[in-house]
Parts: sequence; C-alpha cells; structure tokens
Amino acid sequence: MAQKPSIPKGTRDFSPVEMTRRTYLFDTIKEVFRTFGYAPLETPAMENLSTLMGKYGEEGDKLLFKILNSGDFTQKMTPELMENPAALAAKICEKGLRYDLTVPFARFVVQHQNELVFPFKRYQVQPVWRADRPQKGRYREFYQCDVDAIGSPSLYYEFELVQIVEAVFAKLGIGVKLKINNRKILFGIAETIGHADKMIDITVAIDKLDKIGLENVKKELSERGIEEEAIEKLIPILSLCGTSREKLAKMAEIIGGSETGMKGIREMEQLFDYIENSDCGLEIEIDLSLARGLNYYTGAIFEVKAKDYEIGSICGGGRYDDLTGIFGLPNTSGVGISFGADRIYDVMTGLDLFPEEAGRTTDAMFINFGGTELGVALRLLSALRKAGVPSDIYPESAKMKKQMEYANRRAIPYVVIVGESEIGSEVATVKNMITGEQASVPFAELPTFLARK
Repeated sequence: MAQKPSIPKGTRDFSPVEMTRRTYLFDTIKEVFRTFGYAPLETPAMENLSTLMGKYGEEGDKLLFKILNSGDFTQKMTPELMENPAALAAKICEKGLRYDLTVPFARFVVQHQNELVFPFKRYQVQPVWRADRPQKGRYREFYQCDVDAIGSPSLYYEFELVQIVEAVFAKLGIGVKLKINNRKILFGIAETIGHADKMIDITVAIDKLDKIGLENVKKELSERGIEEEAIEKLIPILSLCGTSREKLAKMAEIIGGSETGMKGIREMEQLFDYIENSDCGLEIEIDLSLARGLNYYTGAIFEVKAKDYEIGSICGGGRYDDLTGIFGLPNTSGVGISFGADRIYDVMTGLDLFPEEAGRTTDAMFINFGGTELGVALRLLSALRKAGVPSDIYPESAKMKKQMEYANRRAIPYVVIVGESEIGSEVATVKNMITGEQASVPFAELPTFLARK
C-alpha cells in the first residue's frame, strides 16, 4: 500500500498563488527597510547550540530544535548519560535550528566586528523554527522579517522603528495598534513590590496576561514564589488607565524610589517626544503588562496587534544593551523589531487585502494554432517577455475550448489569439477572461496593452 504523503505539523506548503502573494509581502517589507537605510543580511539555518542556548529564557530553550550529530552518535550513549537526558543531548547534539534572527545577528556582529561600520543597520528575511504546539497563527516553521540597528544607545532608533512599523502596515493596508513598554520600568515595578530578584519570573508570567487571563497569571506568579501581598501590589499597576503620558506620570509616583525604573520612564518620555514632534499617525499606547518573554531585552519593548483580525501579535521587538557581550563584544547596544510574515499573511488573506495582481503568476496566454500561426505567436510571446509581461503559450495545438479552459483554471486574465486573419492584418485579438470582452490590438502595441496596470 502506497504511503500517504504528509508534512510535519506546524509546517505548510505554499502554492504558486500563495508564493506570489508572499513575494509581494516580502518585497513590500524589504522596500520599506531599504528606504530607511538598512542593508540585507543572511545567516545559516543552523547555529551551534552554544550560540542559541540560554538566550531565550527557560521556556525558549525548551522550544529549540536540536540536530543530531552526523555519524554513529550512539557510541557516546553510555549508561551514565542515558540517566541524564540534558548531558546526553549535549553529547549527541551540537547544533540547532535558529529560534529567531536576533541572536544569530548578534553572533555575526561579533564575528565580523572589524569589517562593519557602527552603528550597523541590517535587515534579514529568513525562516526560523520553534518546537511549539501548532495552533492557529502559531507554526513550527515560519518567516521573520527583522530590522535592527546596533552600536548606538540613541533612542532615535526606537523612534525609527516606530516609523518603520507605520510605513509597513500602511503599505499593506492593515490597521494596527502599537503597544510599547520598557523593561527598566518592569524592573522598577519588581523592585517596588520587593522582588527585584524575581524580575524574570514576573515578566514571564505577566507577558501571558492576554493569553491566559488575570487569575491564571496570579496563579503562575504564586507558583514562581511571589507572595500574595506582592501580587496584590502588582495587579493595580498593570491595570493603570489614561493616556500614555498619564500612565508614565502615575508610574513615576509609584516607582519613584527605583533608579532603574525612573530611567525607563525618562526613556519612554523621550521616545514620545520624538513621536509627538513627528507626523506619526500610528495608534500607540503604553501597555504596562507588555513584557516580551525573551531575556535579552533591557529597554523599550514593542508589540503590534492587528485591529480588525483576531490573531496574536504580528510584530514585536525591543532594545538589548549587551546581547553581543555574551559573544565577547560588551557594551554594544542594539534595538530591533521583527515582522511575523506568516501571521501578517494570514491577516491579509483573512481581510482580503492582497491586490489582485499579487496572486497572479501569468498575465497573458497565447492560443496555439500550430503551423505558421505558432511561429508568429512565438515571436510576439518573446516580445512580451522582453517587455516584462509574464506570459505563456499552450504547449500544443489542442482544441480552442481546451486551451481556454486551461487559461481559465490558471486564472490568466488575458488570452491572445493570433490566427490567419490576425496575421493578415497584424492585429491580435485579446480576450479579457474576466469580463469576456475582446479587443483588437496591433502586434507592435501588445506589450504596452498588456503591461500590468
């Protein structure tokens, strides 16, 4: 019995129409990145596990796809190792698929520091892998579109990322809300409630507020060793209302005794000065429950939600002050943001935002009559292709009905007919497959007539 073909859960095939739309999506995002002066970069799909482990927090490390060493790795499986899964994994797996693009970027910066000009601005569009539980909007293999600036602590770059978010989603036609917070403010909160030592535990828990609700967050905080009195101090802080400026003023009163927390508030005030002095039309709010679970963030953090489509965050990032220090280049601050291409694709599909031409692979197809007509059609086909018009011809001189049905099934909008009478007058008949209308177009004008509008 033949094996039924399948793919791993959390991965997807993409048809030609889907790939054409994804290419449109990637090209739109890259165009914005280039407009802001960012240069392209790529890194390998796999990294040394020593590069990846410990950078994403305890939960992130569990989601790394590890790659078995080549050769007979079973030789290293001693009885002692068999009783210690972590030690065994370290012996038989030395590499892993990248979890994100930021840590490989930091590794690249340190490895090539003498070749780079700082601040270094790069963008990167590549797939990443996470051993997550597949569900709507969450995949095991997905693309990220990252843009980062490293080598400067200037808050101007946070403002530039806000502008990039606005430009990308304006071009794609998606209505979004940008949520902002600052990890220093979160540390100030942890310090104020008497748990500066449990900053990571607190941020990991409250980052799930939208997903699991307040009661479950309180339960997780308790399980992580935060006593009830401290939790009761924390919850009202996360629920502060008002404008972003009003929230910052209230936070200054609450965490004024925390030097780190007040530094975070001043950073947010400066960022909002930039935003308010620009023509930014993006909807922005400070969300004090926003934590971003990754351990390497140290300053401003960002998250973008679609306003008209129910899905998780479609973009996120933040400031990291010493990620490169792990690899031997200390005191090199960076900031970046990542656009989740697969979720953005789902939003655009759900809201029918892709332009019609974004799903089209071929604009015109010639009917094949064979003989002399075929020779003329091939010359005209060549002219269309040289003019950049995606075009094709049916491979054999089948019945007209069969050829028309083929063009229709491929959603080709125009069929070009060059028969004996058309050759005599040097005027092609062009049928619009959507409206059914026909036009007579001189051979020399075909490329202009069929140019994508």
